[in-house]
Amino acid sequence: MSKEKIITTGIKNVLHPSLVKTPTQVPSFTPGKVSLIPSRLPPLPTIRDLVRIYRVRARRSLSQNFLLNKSINEKIVTSAGIQNGDHVLEIGPGPGNITRQILERGPQQLFVLEKDRRFLPMLEMLADAAYPDQMKIIVGDVMDYTFDSLFPEHLKKEWHEESPPIRIIGNLPFNVSTPLIIKWLRMMSDHSGFYRMGRIPLTLTFQREVAERMVAPVMDYQRSRLSIMCQHLCHVKIRFNIKGKSFVPAPNVDVAVVKFIPLIQPKIVLPFNVVEKFVRHLFIFRNKQIRKCLQTLFPKDMHDLNEELFIKSGIERDLRPTMLSIDEIGALCHVYNEFCMENKGLFEFNYQAKKTLSVSEFLHKQDAWINED
Repeated sequence: MSKEKIITTGIKNVLHPSLVKTPTQVPSFTPGKVSLIPSRLPPLPTIRDLVRIYRVRARRSLSQNFLLNKSINEKIVTSAGIQNGDHVLEIGPGPGNITRQILERGPQQLFVLEKDRRFLPMLEMLADAAYPDQMKIIVGDVMDYTFDSLFPEHLKKEWHEESPPIRIIGNLPFNVSTPLIIKWLRMMSDHSGFYRMGRIPLTLTFQREVAERMVAPVMDYQRSRLSIMCQHLCHVKIRFNIKGKSFVPAPNVDVAVVKFIPLIQPKIVLPFNVVEKFVRHLFIFRNKQIRKCLQTLFPKDMHDLNEELFIKSGIERDLRPTMLSIDEIGALCHVYNEFCMENKGLFEFNYQAKKTLSVSEFLHKQDAWINED
């Protein structure tokens, strides 16, 4: 069977049918008996090779920074827990330096998603060196995909079971890392996209400052909306830090490798949209008392609900946002959700509208918009 390199273009949430392996297409794997490690991977290119042979330079507009240090790339792959026979999705492989280390672990399948077509010759070189159908290349923007049909259906695990043999890994550009993790946290909460397959762990790179916000504990000055959204849905840990000088070109900041393992039960058992909106308002004035922050959730004629929020939840209203535990935030969020169910249009209220409307005014305008449609 000839080797096939599948390249798809960035159609939103649609993958080429031939990209998706079915159970009959995936060769059987018995741990300890079959090695899927390619024996003829090309050597790691030097910076001079990249420039001279492929004429590729990092693009600032795409926040590209190459990580060419083999030992660091190996450490990232080790942190991801990739083993012989796993199914792996790598985001933003670039010239393929982490990709090489993944292939050396012998994955059953390796999908790489790359937006920049300049890297295709290097990635195709690795696909040629791998086993037939072991490595597939997808061309597109990661924000356009949910990957809900990428992995074979037989790998699916129930949410309360152990993780399926699927790993997501990526050295993310800084300009996409935060919106991407929020998107994936939403999928995690909804058990949608690739999270319909089970509790798949993520191993991703972030600016060190962003990573520290993700893991920030109570009373930490870096505690933020991102801290709560990450920690209430998954166990999040910084595995190690990478000096900026290890990248080419070297960014002005250090980088952290962060691992996310989804929790069986989220710490705040409410829809993602409710939790995200509440936490966003909670940290809107991070240095002020929470009564001032949460006042922005209510129209001017319903500010009495702001006081009732603290009475029903039992949380002191003069605390600062960074002083609240996730359990305390959950208690407040549940009361707010009750208010939203009891008061039509409350959840849709936006205090940043040019004119602050009362609920009755908002509902009147909402009915007008619906009739216009």
